[in-house]
Amino acid sequence: MLLNKVKIVPRHIQLAVRNDEELSKLLGDVTIANGGVMPNIHNLLLPKKAGGNTKGADDE
Repeated sequence: MLLNKVKIVPRHIQLAVRNDEELSKLLGDVTIANGGVMPNIHNLLLPKKAGGNTKGADDE
């Protein structure tokens, strides 16, 4: 029987740590080598959500 091996790469560790509140607090100042950075897109650059009754909700 063949078993597929799954590698845990630093990028996956980085994403898991930064998306978890407790791990992020514990390892907040830690640099993970080859972990990259967390993607962050400013809300103004994201497309507006279509549909629903959102009249006045996006005016703030």
